[in-house]
Amino acid sequence: MLRRRTFRVAVLATAGVALAGGVTAFASAAPAHHTPAGPKPTIVLANGAWSDAASWEGVIDRLQREGYPVVAPPTGLRGVAADSTYLASYLNTIKGPVVLVGQSYGGMVITNAATGNKNVKALVYISAFAPDKDETVEGLTKKFPGSQISNDPNAQVPTALFPVGYPKADGSIGVDLYAKADQYRNLFFSNRVSSKKAAELAATQSPINAAALSEVSPGEPAWKTIDSWYLVSKDDHVIPPATERFMAERAHAHTVEADTPHAAQVTHPGTVANLIEKAAESAH
Repeated sequence: MLRRRTFRVAVLATAGVALAGGVTAFASAAPAHHTPAGPKPTIVLANGAWSDAASWEGVIDRLQREGYPVVAPPTGLRGVAADSTYLASYLNTIKGPVVLVGQSYGGMVITNAATGNKNVKALVYISAFAPDKDETVEGLTKKFPGSQISNDPNAQVPTALFPVGYPKADGSIGVDLYAKADQYRNLFFSNRVSSKKAAELAATQSPINAAALSEVSPGEPAWKTIDSWYLVSKDDHVIPPATERFMAERAHAHTVEADTPHAAQVTHPGTVANLIEKAAESAH
């Protein structure tokens, strides 16, 4: 979730393997390091809410220096089905293998957009939602305690957010949700960026349609048929780390845990890029 150079993997690695950025790796069978045959896969990055594609800036820089083609089409933040359909259409324009990466709400999008696309060889979740069919952002956020997005579970709007109404084509009123500026730095960065930078990002954030938070993931998840990688951010104040572990384990993802905040791609772009490269090594 976050904007310009801003912002939710267990490489089930053999115990003792060290990954960059103070990451703890565990479980089993990490993919072997090798030089893939043929051209490198295209890395497609999907941002989450309260951010935009520019949040991947540090990650993009590192991946491009390693020779990867990288694209970051903006996530519309209008709804799970609509955003996933758009990304699926975008993926159809790419020739060759693809590694699809989602952060936070972007995980909801990639989980549905990749289904049925044979070019998508790996999914990478960065502090992200990895839903099963019929699950929602709201439900997964509340599955385990630890999210600071709301300190009032009965509130109609999470207390860290504020609503802005807008007229819809059918005459009804829609609602966009913005993150409050005074909570932005703690929520998304666990106070690991300067107050000045957090204020800039809060001022330029992209809101999400409130209905998207309760919209169910519509189809069978792509992680059931596509190899997945997951970064569990141990200092995440938006998605509880316990929820991230649950989703990663359920997806049989290659998982690593790191001492990162929700917007790990902003604060720890090297850690994120390294994980994406490991997924890319398998996509040949």
